[in-house]
Amino acid sequence: MRNLMRTHLTLLNLTLFFLHIASAQPNDWQEVQQIFGRKGTIQEDMIKLTFPRTDLEIHVGDVSIEPALALTTWIAFMNTKEGTMMMGDLVLTESEIHPVMKKLLDNGVEITALHNHLTDESPNVMYMHFSGQGQPTKLATVMHEALAITNTPTGPLPLRAERIDKTDWSTVESILGVTGKRAGGVLQLSIPRAETISERQMEIPPFMGMATAINLQMVEKKTATTGDFVLVAHEVNPVMKALTEHGIAVTALHNHMLNESPRLFFMHFWGYDDPEKLARGLRAALDKTNVLKKK
Repeated sequence: MRNLMRTHLTLLNLTLFFLHIASAQPNDWQEVQQIFGRKGTIQEDMIKLTFPRTDLEIHVGDVSIEPALALTTWIAFMNTKEGTMMMGDLVLTESEIHPVMKKLLDNGVEITALHNHLTDESPNVMYMHFSGQGQPTKLATVMHEALAITNTPTGPLPLRAERIDKTDWSTVESILGVTGKRAGGVLQLSIPRAETISERQMEIPPFMGMATAINLQMVEKKTATTGDFVLVAHEVNPVMKALTEHGIAVTALHNHMLNESPRLFFMHFWGYDDPEKLARGLRAALDKTNVLKKK
């Protein structure tokens, strides 16, 4: 009898162990992608889905903004011990703000910021940052319904001829010390911070929007650049000074989260000039920050 009980207890313990292991395994994210009808980019136990606002024609002065430069909604999910964490940034027209906000708040998704990233753009666009935690398919369903309220193109990305960008960005990349990736006619660079960033005692990796982002778009012989620096308090004014001294405008300074540690500020910028000149200005600003150094 005792041997039988020991056997049952052993089987029970093994079952609980394997259930724990299974629950700790990264989500394969298949259901989340099915909800959105679109594949995401998977990195470790995270996934990010992007939704370029190709429906919008936005100009800053004479520059026609490509979606990859400053007009892409993104939604990211990360597995944690407490469930799935979700963060992201919605690109919205002014008429879309209120109904989307109501949809998110009614379904338990927190709005963590609402603000501009650009200035002097026409028509105006706003950016709504959000955070949620829970069951991944439920979170994805809410976000899919929120996107449906807007004119954001969803579902599979349309099959169309990819713009062939022959721009040589090697000098810019060399000045900045970072190799970027191309998205259409835009060069996108991501520069992580050196320290660990957390929210509610959970580490938030750079993939979840915690890295300085620099995007560049060639416009004839000049380059438009925009993005945001991820900063701690004592870096704000030195970075602002470095940018403005190099002819790069600071377009916004604000927060993206509510409970992060250390406290972070996100500084958005706009420049339109010779690409190497802009790169030197951006490099001067990066040098004022605690970015992760290459090994």
